[in-house]
Amino acid sequence: MKENRRSFLKWTGLSSIGLTLPSSIVARPKNIDNSSSIDGGMALPTERSQRFSSMMQEYYVGLVKKKDKEHNQRIFGMSSKREALEYQSQIKKRWLDCLGPFPEKTELNPVITGQLNREGYRVEKVIFESRPGFKVTANFYVNEKTNGPSPTILGLCGHTREAKASGYEVFAQSLVRKGYNVLMIDPIGQGERLQYVDTDGESEFSYGVREHMYAGVPLVLTGASMSGFFVWDCIRAVDYLYTRAEVDKNHIGVTGNSGGGTQTALLCAVEDRLTMAAPSCYITTLRRNIENEEIQDTEQCPPKILGHDMDHFDMMAAMAPKPIMLISQEFDFFDTRGTAECFEKLKHFYNLLGASENVALFVGDGYHGYHLDGREAMYGFFNKITGVSNIDKEGDVDIEEDEDLWCTSNGQLSEAESKQVYDILKEKSIACAQQRKSLTGSGLNKAISEVLRLPMDIPLPDYRILRGRKEKKFPKLNVADYLLETETGINISVYRLSDNSLYSRPPQSPSKAILYVSHKSMDEELISDPFLKELVDQHPDHGFYSCDLRGIGQSFPNIIIPDKIFFKSEYQYANIGNMLNEPLVGKRTFDLLCVVNWLASHRHRDITVVARGWGSIPASFASLMTDKVNKLVLKNALTSFSSIAESKYYHWPLSSMPPAVLQYFDLPDCYAELKKTKQLEMMDMWDEMADKA
Repeated sequence: MKENRRSFLKWTGLSSIGLTLPSSIVARPKNIDNSSSIDGGMALPTERSQRFSSMMQEYYVGLVKKKDKEHNQRIFGMSSKREALEYQSQIKKRWLDCLGPFPEKTELNPVITGQLNREGYRVEKVIFESRPGFKVTANFYVNEKTNGPSPTILGLCGHTREAKASGYEVFAQSLVRKGYNVLMIDPIGQGERLQYVDTDGESEFSYGVREHMYAGVPLVLTGASMSGFFVWDCIRAVDYLYTRAEVDKNHIGVTGNSGGGTQTALLCAVEDRLTMAAPSCYITTLRRNIENEEIQDTEQCPPKILGHDMDHFDMMAAMAPKPIMLISQEFDFFDTRGTAECFEKLKHFYNLLGASENVALFVGDGYHGYHLDGREAMYGFFNKITGVSNIDKEGDVDIEEDEDLWCTSNGQLSEAESKQVYDILKEKSIACAQQRKSLTGSGLNKAISEVLRLPMDIPLPDYRILRGRKEKKFPKLNVADYLLETETGINISVYRLSDNSLYSRPPQSPSKAILYVSHKSMDEELISDPFLKELVDQHPDHGFYSCDLRGIGQSFPNIIIPDKIFFKSEYQYANIGNMLNEPLVGKRTFDLLCVVNWLASHRHRDITVVARGWGSIPASFASLMTDKVNKLVLKNALTSFSSIAESKYYHWPLSSMPPAVLQYFDLPDCYAELKKTKQLEMMDMWDEMADKA
């Protein structure tokens, strides 16, 4: 839809001024260093602008602790093998919903680009396609001492730049010297598979976490996930092993540390061909991760996992009664209390299946990492199962030069050689647009409700009246301060600005009201945004309100998040919301609907919603979902979700992206309906790069 600046300015009375809104807010709180953060920080100009900074964290901790308690009761409440098998059947289906749908299996088209010959083994440099044109670089360590097929281990790497050519090579060499084959693959965004490569062959964002997050976040728009991408690469790696005569298909194991532990656990949830597994420094409980404010990147947080009442336990339980060993370190940031709790549940589960001897726990005395004691515990565990060796100690290894293990000539798959994640996302977005039906009216509203997980009934919130105050820099001097409880643990801050002091409930007049939905902080924007001052001045016959939806402005979280995490808390709590199958953008839409109900209860019959930037997305959805909004005005609204999905670069947070939305509709569908029903006016729209365009 084209921007309609003229009609917008006519409504606001600003057409003669030629007002231009600042493209971004750049003030930063002193206690947060955002110098290298993609989100540019949050502006907190007054003492009152971050009063409820623990709200989001405590809200989600409460939900997850309840989930954790119910999960424990469910597992320890089982008392028979039949119950355990029924439960396992259920979670296997749920895992497919969390991680899938998976694409069709296509030709692997494997190519061996080179080989290293070493005493007793060789290292083949392999490239295969996990999806058409999407290539995986790997090293296959082939045992040459044994006649016939050998037990084989899929080795999965943590967040190192060199991936398969890093320190993880140590356990690959050790295993092959003991008589195993080992396939080591590069994960997406590491090794020879960087997704955003600069002219020097390095990542534009930094390898690992930042690549995983930047490539992974917009996948949600089509219903995909980075968890799904990672585990599919692993599934296809097992497919490759099945093509090799050297592999004993009765003994295929998997191990990895940290991010490799993540991949190991995810693969256990969906891959029946595995016979044994040893994830290191990952398995704990989601409760411990979330209450400890542990931030994880996209592949480590499977969507819907909590919504399906599952936890890390369920990744491993899906594989029972096959042998598994959990490997941990006492001083790991993955809380070992959670590891122990998970292990106790697994012991109970395996005991019900008559296989208590098949589950083990090793806890080393180190920090996060695949240390010697953890590796040797893994060797002993696999040796006991396979009988391939009686040597559990590691022995000497000869670390290869990184370049000698490269599958490519320069250590990096080029865009010409392999598709990238964003290429596949673009294809999927285009396919969604071609396949989905055009929705209008009640059909569109139904789809919005389902995508956002909105409840059938929107309550009238109870509220507190906080002491009013004066703010000389606001568009009006007097600020009435209300706190609306939209659900237990969530309080939405709402201001009413007026010429006279107001310390009580909102007056029952005038009938017209404007509600401003902030972009990042209403306190900052009421001070710095001249558009709002003009809006108030030009509409003296309207009551003027503003609000910060959950996690914005007044409730901007105060947890410490490293700069490498794009959009910080907007990522963290959107990620948790997606694991709960309760999208944060849906929760914000719900909050706004509650605020509108509250305004209507005070006899505001002609309500105009004005929203900017991030606030424009829940404002658009909420305005469609209620007949109490008469008009919607959007500034800096996103042009379309498909513009994000079909671009290599973007600058919108996960909190703005409804999961699987492009399977059902896109924002232009909403804008067209709003134009017909809510007198929609739009100006200065933002594309996928938002204020960075």
